Amino acid sequence: MTGAKPITALGPVGQLAYLPADFDAAVRYWTQVMGIGPFYLLPNVALGGMTYRGRPSGAIFSIAIAYWGDVQIELIRAENDEPGIYTGEYAVTDRLHHICIFVDSIAEARAAAVAAGAEVLVEGRVGEDGAVIYVDPGGGPGHVIELLQNMTGADAIFRMIKDAGKDWDGSEPLRVLG
Repeated sequence: MTGAKPITALGPVGQLAYLPADFDAAVRYWTQVMGIGPFYLLPNVALGGMTYRGRPSGAIFSIAIAYWGDVQIELIRAENDEPGIYTGEYAVTDRLHHICIFVDSIAEARAAAVAAGAEVLVEGRVGEDGAVIYVDPGGGPGHVIELLQNMTGADAIFRMIKDAGKDWDGSEPLRVLG
């Protein structure tokens, strides 16, 4: 691992992500039982230039994000059957699917992941200037790490979602963003 940071040195866990078998039930659980919300839905997300295990993929997915303190809770729904981590062998449901570490440099994150022996599963662009990779550091399905270099403007969106959760009164548990 000479010259590369260990994955944990890239930053703290910023997100816990789940791929529920029943998306609506998961929203109800997190909002009604856990009291976390509101969730903001980003429908039909497609990463720019997305690849899965080095091959182009047209995977489309929707995500709903809310905050539990400083940690994002993300609920994911695959919108098509294209190859990716939300279909096929990595599509583990109803348990932790992946964690996310927000990074300043995707190149540095990639170097750390490769140095740790992780397989790059998915990579793509997020907006005009953001980038993401999802890696498997050797644990197999259910042990995925997302390394995300945010696009310009994402911090403001995340701040708005986090602020909406402060003193949330339970109304409109799922809101469409955009």
